[in-house]
Parts: sequence; C-alpha cells; structure tokens
Amino acid sequence: MTPPEAPMDGTATTGETPPAASSCLDGAKLVIIKTRKDFVAASRARRQGTGSMMVQARKRREGEPHDPVAFRVGFTCSKKVGNAVARNRAKRRLREVARAVLPLKARAGWDYVLIGRAEVTAARPFEDLKRDLIYALKKLHEKR
Repeated sequence: MTPPEAPMDGTATTGETPPAASSCLDGAKLVIIKTRKDFVAASRARRQGTGSMMVQARKRREGEPHDPVAFRVGFTCSKKVGNAVARNRAKRRLREVARAVLPLKARAGWDYVLIGRAEVTAARPFEDLKRDLIYALKKLHEKR
C-alpha cells in the first residue's frame, strides 16, 4: 500500500525535511533542560504565573558548565493536567510557544521552565499563549 504522502506517479520526493522541533528563528537552537537537578534549581528561583502556564526563570551562575550565552528551557506538566495524552498535548503547545517567543524575548545565561496548567494550556488560543509567555518574561526580567 502506498503511503498518503507519496506521489501517485511513483516519483521520489525532493527529500526536504521539516525543521527539527528544537530549531528556532534565526538559526538559534533551544537548549532543552532534561535533568532533575536543573528543574529543581529553576523551581527555587523566580516564578510568574499566567492564565495558561507557570514560568520559572533563573540566571545561571558564572561557574556553571553550560554555555553562558545560550538560554535553556524545560517543559513539564503534572498529573493534575490529565492523562498522558493531555499532558503531552499541553507540553507540545508549550514547546511551540517557546520556539516562537523565547528567541526574541529570552536572555542569555538564563534557564526557563514552562509548567502547563490543567485544562487551560491545551485549550487556550495560541496567540493568547504567546501573550501570556511574553507577559511572564517581562515580569520575571524586571523583578529584582
């Protein structure tokens, strides 16, 4: 059986691949936070809640082994958000919002953790999610 994306005449496709999930505007790449230690460090830092997400942010210290000019981001949703399907949907939306907003608004040397909210993150319009993240970043960066 021929897959639906294959051309009907049997010719090969051009081989173009969609952009990777971690690629951003202007060729910058999101560095993803994966270790518990980094999530815990971010949880002890600044936080700003919005209607659709909680954003935690911290400025990394000088001696940390990570690239000082890069920003890093992590995504999480608790079981309060719902079953695995609901949590994954919420995290996919958070990743897309981060890809759209962070290359423009994030600061070098900072770590960000985006936490999904139950029933809201997956259902909120995408433009509202972007506005929420921009608002949270503005508030986090102006705090002292």
